[in-house]
Amino acid sequence: ATGHSARDVYRNFASNGFGIEAKALAVGCRLEHPSQLIDCLQYHTRYGRGRYLPSAEYSFVTQCNGRGVYSFCMCPGGVVVPSATASEQVVVNGMSASARGSKWANSAMVVEIRTEDIGQLIGEGLDPELPTCAFLDQMGVGDVKSSPLAVMALQENIEKQAWLNGGRMQVAPAQRMVDFVRGRLSADLPTCSYTPGVVASPLHFWMPQYISSRLRAAFENFGRNAHGFLTNEATLIAAETRTSSPIRIPRDRELFCHPTIAGLYPCGEGAGFAGGIVSAAMDGERCAMALASASF
Repeated sequence: ATGHSARDVYRNFASNGFGIEAKALAVGCRLEHPSQLIDCLQYHTRYGRGRYLPSAEYSFVTQCNGRGVYSFCMCPGGVVVPSATASEQVVVNGMSASARGSKWANSAMVVEIRTEDIGQLIGEGLDPELPTCAFLDQMGVGDVKSSPLAVMALQENIEKQAWLNGGRMQVAPAQRMVDFVRGRLSADLPTCSYTPGVVASPLHFWMPQYISSRLRAAFENFGRNAHGFLTNEATLIAAETRTSSPIRIPRDRELFCHPTIAGLYPCGEGAGFAGGIVSAAMDGERCAMALASASF
């Protein structure tokens, strides 16, 4: 029951020849608006939520060039937080305290990546010094695309690009929302909740076109459906890459155990069978019940 960022576990499985599979996931950025703006949009009033209503939430989804683009883990009255798990990477996530009282609202805005898209994305270039690329090279795997770790390498590549474009620290590269859609560099940035700080960067230029082109189309769609949502008061902060596991560890559909390793019960987000806190808890409960009833 590891987390979906326990990449050492995936490398261990690969090096020992245990069965693992590449899995689809979604990648993009964090989008942060002023809470007052989202409250006005969602409550349909210029006065916002007032004294008694909670911080407003939203959910957007659309299709762009055959792939889903959607909001994920929306955090009303929340903050954007650093979530890197190793050196030379910038990863962002979002959270809300119980009061949901901050002056910002943020959400992941992500693009669906299917396993059949790996070749196209890797074709845009991978850094050979990435941990996964170096690991596969040591394993004698010359073609990253043929490895079940390929999606994980894509994650690492985007995270390293965010680190490089943020100035090789935990400062995150960012861009005003309309500037991103119009393909122009932001001269300055709004204040935001991300504590390490942000720096203006042309996300539309250095992010994979597979992702950036779909995000730009989706933002225009969302702006038509919710007038005022597409605004330069909002900041796009890179990169959101950990929406789910890039790997699935196989298991029996009925018994929940690994098909070839006796006594191993892969469960939760890290095994690729859940996509959030509640679904991981439910999956863990089912695996625990299966283990309790098993005979060895």
